[in-house]
Amino acid sequence: MQIDFHHGVTYVVARLAGFEHQAASIIAYCAQYVDDATNAGLIRFDNGALFSRMSSAHKMLDYRNFKELANHRVWIPFHFLPGNGGKKAEENITGSFIDKLICRPNSYVAQDMVSECILRRDSIYGLHRLGITMHVYVDTWAHQGFAGVNHRVNEAKKLVDEHGNPDRSLMDRLKNYCVSEALPLGHGAVLSHPDKPYLRWGYTNGRGEKITRDNPKDFLEAAEHMCKAMQRYVAGNPDADVPGLPESDRDTIASMLKNITTNKGKFRHKQWLQAIAEGKFSFGKEYVTYIPKGKNSWKYQALGTEADIDQDNEIFSYHSTFLASDWKLFHDALQAHHFYIIHELLPMYSICVA
Repeated sequence: MQIDFHHGVTYVVARLAGFEHQAASIIAYCAQYVDDATNAGLIRFDNGALFSRMSSAHKMLDYRNFKELANHRVWIPFHFLPGNGGKKAEENITGSFIDKLICRPNSYVAQDMVSECILRRDSIYGLHRLGITMHVYVDTWAHQGFAGVNHRVNEAKKLVDEHGNPDRSLMDRLKNYCVSEALPLGHGAVLSHPDKPYLRWGYTNGRGEKITRDNPKDFLEAAEHMCKAMQRYVAGNPDADVPGLPESDRDTIASMLKNITTNKGKFRHKQWLQAIAEGKFSFGKEYVTYIPKGKNSWKYQALGTEADIDQDNEIFSYHSTFLASDWKLFHDALQAHHFYIIHELLPMYSICVA
């Protein structure tokens, strides 16, 4: 998914789930920042203090750069959560290890991840972790059928449009991007098709299986489940019986997912922010922004830098407000999420990854 869903839709759903503007803004910012946190390593301060942060994405999510994208520390825990073949932790699945790694919508793995986030909601970075968790959760719908490793299961051939006709436009773009069977990582073989909410399309995967995708349907289902997850977070009970999206708002979301067909995510995002500002949802009018890097961004507020990329030898001025800054809390939550996924959750499903 792209910024229109990870930020715009996440904000809308957070408000509909019961969060006020400030909390919803934090959740939505973190949900999108998972795709924008591209720097890793030590932050050095002028008073001798140090802070270690990790990245949750590679620059521009460039599917052509296989050397960087081979980093499973990023793809598996943050973008292609393994689905364990749709089975529970105690159930064995037939097939090879790759079958455990393939992403599945609303898998038991994903549900356990959400439950853990809810149980840890009293943490100082609880809302930040919720935003990260919601990013990973809804991506299980968009990235279903693909795995965050280099494997032939990710290959895609015979690409078709919603009418079942050959998708010449996508095939021409693939040639221009130099993407081929040599790079079967994630959904790189179909570029950003899985991430665009308005598309209906299909392909034949590396196993010769014909796959039909209905993104508007899948994205609406993801929004519905995200709402229920956040309502359970508000209740403090991962098993709470919750209503999900209000019907009128659900219809509005469905219509926007289907009918905003601009190719670029940033332009679709602007339309979501405009709809929020115009009061098209039941929570009323709100002014929402997202600045990932540069002046007035969370990073700028925490470190005082407007740079997109940090230099290894850079020294930042330390301020007493750093420890409680949203940027720092996001990175704390990022590491907590990563540790839980890799070292606790996936081993419960007999999945061992780097």
